[in-house]
Amino acid sequence: MTPRAIDIDINTIIPHRDQMQLIDEIIEIGGDETISCSTVTNKWPLFNKKHVQSIVLIELVAQTAAAAIGWKKKQRKDDDGQGKGWIVGIKQAEFFIDKIPVNAIIETTTCEKYNFENLTEILGITKIGSKVVGRVYLQVVESDL
Repeated sequence: MTPRAIDIDINTIIPHRDQMQLIDEIIEIGGDETISCSTVTNKWPLFNKKHVQSIVLIELVAQTAAAAIGWKKKQRKDDDGQGKGWIVGIKQAEFFIDKIPVNAIIETTTCEKYNFENLTEILGITKIGSKVVGRVYLQVVESDL
């Protein structure tokens, strides 16, 4: 059974639009873990006839992490609603498949592993069904400006 999506307007917590918005639904958000669901389409970046390249999993992890960070910012009473810049580094990425077929449903789970001041380290796990297809570690630095 597919988990039910939470009623969140994704556009209000992550800045992606059009074909770069890969997340369809937020399934769980809060605490240190966020889960999103995405369906691969032929409009995705890196589409090649019947599939997308697995490197797109990095973007799924980044968008799910952005949703988590955006949600936390919206919950803070001192958030002015003005987005600040982020610098995102890929600390490590492992892909367990090369190609992801169109219409595959990908569940992405991110977990905050480390946070100090404006640096956050995030682990993202992507699955198709019960099969882990990618593991990505991101380092996110938020600008003070």
